[in-house]
Amino acid sequence: MGRVVLLWVLLCGSAQAFAQSSEMMDRLAALEQDPVKREQAYAAAEERILLCSKCHGKDGNSKRDYIPNLAGQNPQYLFDAFEKYVDGQRTDFVMNQAAKLLTINERVNIAYYFSQQQVQLRPAAAALDKALVEKGAQRFAAVCITCHGQKAQGHDNFPRIAGQPREYLTHALQRYRDKDPSRADSPMLAVAALLSDEDVPALTAYLSQLQP
Repeated sequence: MGRVVLLWVLLCGSAQAFAQSSEMMDRLAALEQDPVKREQAYAAAEERILLCSKCHGKDGNSKRDYIPNLAGQNPQYLFDAFEKYVDGQRTDFVMNQAAKLLTINERVNIAYYFSQQQVQLRPAAAALDKALVEKGAQRFAAVCITCHGQKAQGHDNFPRIAGQPREYLTHALQRYRDKDPSRADSPMLAVAALLSDEDVPALTAYLSQLQP
């Protein structure tokens, strides 16, 4: 009986996640077709991102090197990340609490808002060793380009990683290499297993200076 109940809970959770993702896509499609709705969503998000802006910046450019930029990020990826923080698939004390304060509509609006912002590269990115950057470009082309695209822009559920802070990228890759349980469903676990200790600094150097 216990296994039946557990299976039912898992199926219900998956169905709910699918329904919410489908609702989000419908709302985004509606925004794309209606400029008035786009303006309304943008304005509503602008009023609601006060908490987000403390870490990620009002324009989506993070204020700390260990925090990701949300500017220019794929809205579907952002929304899905919100959902994973809401249901506990991802664990971060601040994000788990913040995501639960937002309605589905607010999460859609915020995802759309940040997707419209322009990424600003950090000054340190321009001073990186060119040989290291070139090595990172070669490794990216060999391992990452299939999912994240030629310029690391990502698409749909795959995030834009171009222009992300180097410290954040390093930490994220290390979590995948360490098989962090909170990332257990990610295809990045298999990809990260292909990376050597030398690959990580090269990739992060290349991506952090890549203009989105």
